[in-house]
Amino acid sequence: MRDERRSLLGRVGRFDAIVLTSALWFLAKFVRFAFPPLFERLAGVYDVSAAVLGTAFSGLLLVYAVVQFPSGLLADRFSSVGVIGAGTGLAAVGALALAVDSPLAVLVGAMLTIGAGTGPVKTVGIRVLSRTYPERTGRALGVFDTFGTFGGAAAPAAVVLFAAAPGLVGAGWRTTFLVAGAVGIAVTVAFVARVPRRLPDEGTGATDAGTDGADDGTAVPIREYGALFREWRFSTFVLVTTLFSFAYNATLAFLPLYFTREAGLGSTTASLLFSALFAVSLVQLLTGEISDRTGELPLVALTVGLATAGLGAILLLSGVAGPLVLGGAVVCLGIGAHGYRPVRGAYLMSVIPASVAGGSLGAVRTIQMVAGASSPALVGVLSETAGLRPAFGVLVAALLVATVLSVLLWLFDPS
Repeated sequence: MRDERRSLLGRVGRFDAIVLTSALWFLAKFVRFAFPPLFERLAGVYDVSAAVLGTAFSGLLLVYAVVQFPSGLLADRFSSVGVIGAGTGLAAVGALALAVDSPLAVLVGAMLTIGAGTGPVKTVGIRVLSRTYPERTGRALGVFDTFGTFGGAAAPAAVVLFAAAPGLVGAGWRTTFLVAGAVGIAVTVAFVARVPRRLPDEGTGATDAGTDGADDGTAVPIREYGALFREWRFSTFVLVTTLFSFAYNATLAFLPLYFTREAGLGSTTASLLFSALFAVSLVQLLTGEISDRTGELPLVALTVGLATAGLGAILLLSGVAGPLVLGGAVVCLGIGAHGYRPVRGAYLMSVIPASVAGGSLGAVRTIQMVAGASSPALVGVLSETAGLRPAFGVLVAALLVATVLSVLLWLFDPS
């Protein structure tokens, strides 16, 4: 009986890495996206304009993007677990700084700190999970991305809940950051204590670079990170991910407005259709699992193609079809967009050498995020000069090119 119990605990214990890493990604998305729902309240508390708060939040996202490559590089040379633990610990401190009354400078500093602290979680977390579950990377990343989606979705609800209740240490909304910071510290401690056991090289104190990198244990030269981009298949896939991020981020920013202006829907209906985009996020679990069995490139082509079809249908049918048909197009877009994420990560980790995995993935994510951050501004300008429909036509064209390139990668896959 005791042996059976130990065996059961051992089987359950194998999942501690995925649960703890995913929980940190949930908290990272949660604490970042707790700010936008608070903008109106923060404007009153600090007597500042929405432009000031928007600039501060842009600073958070900019810092988040900038730390991707350095955090991956540090993970390659030292410890993946250590880099994530240091980042989430820093983010927790930033959140706790907002748990009590403080001046505007503290708010801005805390936002930048949270951006820097949450930066390593996705890039280095993919590296941790791909090494911990090498035979089930797609499944692991599907769980990981799903947790992150739920974190972003839970933040607005938590803000409303805590803002309506008496505050534990001040205004009710500050409890959001108190809870996020306290839970973040607890999960970080558990992550640092448990996950190195799943990574033997880190558990013994050896660096990742020494284990996966050069044979003599020396750090991988910086130029090695650029060598991958000279390989046409890798660069083509990076272009696919960049085009996808460009189109998807702008779609997220303007889809409700598109529905009201171009499709003639009411704001409530537009919001409901927009929510449907996230309601299908559980598809990530399925596509991650399938990619482990069939390979990543077929799923990349399929999911990007579905996203293209969904957004294309929205463009063609707006003003002609009713909410039900447009809702079906949104679901198609959501299945493709969410289903693509874990497969993208699994493919990158399958083609990037282990010795440069963190830094290379960080470089790719930086390119993606720069493209994703610029697209809403471009669509905003186009919407004022040419209209929203032509602007969305550009987004559909970007996804169409990404689909064609992903199909070519699949057809010319040497494996």
